[in-house]
Amino acid sequence: MATIRSRKFVLPVAALSVSLLALAGCGSEGSDSAGGSGDADCAAYESYGTFDNAEVSVYSTIVDVEAERLEESWADFSECTGVEVAYEGSKEFETQIGVRAQGGTAPDLAIFPQPGLLADQASNLKPAPQAVSDLVDENWSADWKKYGTVDGTFYAAPMLANVKGYVWYVPATFEEKGWEVPTTWDEMTELSEKIAGEGEMKPWCAGFESGEATGWPGTDWVEDAVLREHGPEVYDQWVAHEIPFNDPKIVDSFDRVGDILKNDAYVNGGFGDVRSILSTPFAEAGQPVLDGQCAMHHQASFQAANWPEGTAVAEDGDVWAFMTPPIDASQGTAITGGGELIGAYADRPEVQALQTFLASAEFANARVAQGGAISANKGLDPAVATSDLDRQSIELLQDPNTVFRFDGSDLMPGAVGANSFWSGIVNWINGSSTEEVTQTVEDSWPAS
Repeated sequence: MATIRSRKFVLPVAALSVSLLALAGCGSEGSDSAGGSGDADCAAYESYGTFDNAEVSVYSTIVDVEAERLEESWADFSECTGVEVAYEGSKEFETQIGVRAQGGTAPDLAIFPQPGLLADQASNLKPAPQAVSDLVDENWSADWKKYGTVDGTFYAAPMLANVKGYVWYVPATFEEKGWEVPTTWDEMTELSEKIAGEGEMKPWCAGFESGEATGWPGTDWVEDAVLREHGPEVYDQWVAHEIPFNDPKIVDSFDRVGDILKNDAYVNGGFGDVRSILSTPFAEAGQPVLDGQCAMHHQASFQAANWPEGTAVAEDGDVWAFMTPPIDASQGTAITGGGELIGAYADRPEVQALQTFLASAEFANARVAQGGAISANKGLDPAVATSDLDRQSIELLQDPNTVFRFDGSDLMPGAVGANSFWSGIVNWINGSSTEEVTQTVEDSWPAS
């Protein structure tokens, strides 16, 4: 698929420190050497300086079409500043970033999908420059800055985001069957039972296969249940290990999810029995919703990019989504989500220039305008989003009344959040009890 040319946004950007600019080279403004279009409005990039023969390496989990869009989003920056960006995306990022750092081949910038993994790498990272810190103070909530802070030092600005906990469905099917979108978890369970009883399709389809990360979609289910059942305080205690992973409250939330995912009458529409969840790639798991083989699919906002080309994602379109409903409606809207954090292994001026641009509202608007991405940056205009779902997600993130918590497994130490929790979900779906799984994950928690 061809990349989409980004819309131009001339928005104010924080100036870099005088020392950074003084160190910048004197590359020619408007040069095509960095892969830009040749017609960029470089006035928006003057504060970053200009550089001659400068290259910055960037490594992340973002691949395929999303990687093309990411590269396009900094093309004008490259054209105007002279900074060549050598980008590499890999599905093995979580395991390879530590190997590279230890082996002396770390990238200049790494886009971390998990704060826990960022924390594991903090000793190898450079503190974020003041310009980045100022932008984050201006454009993000304090919680978001906290996710990029380790032991009191701010290392990494947030970049893009996603809203987790959406439940995808076909509006026409719900209308035809007379099914109402549930407003509480109990109503969602009652709807599941009703659909299963009718026998025409399974209530749910799911897929947890993701290479070395197999199991992560199941952690999203559990995190949604913990936040909705026990509230943000218990959620925060859980991810910080202030209560054990196998606390009775967490066991209850696992079992609440298990009532759906470990029930052969409810899953796995279009694929098989409960265990087929583990062999179904997460990006393909929603297809049976469109095919009429299952009614609902739990997946984040980025599921919109997984539907076949031409699928209309809208309230009156081919497919739409509602937020996983609360356990107690009086508690209001609580959502989990994720995002990327940009940490630096080098502090050369050109690295800091790109690091600062990626923290700006200008970058957020440019990337979101291409489609398939959202951000919690307060400087992002929801109107630039290319879909109703993205606009809805951005408004949820920007709403001060929304209780937002970062994906729990992403906040946990890498040995848990990107290892034993994932593998624990695999064992759980394969038949291990909740008590066995939560105890095993608890036992894997690194000593403080």
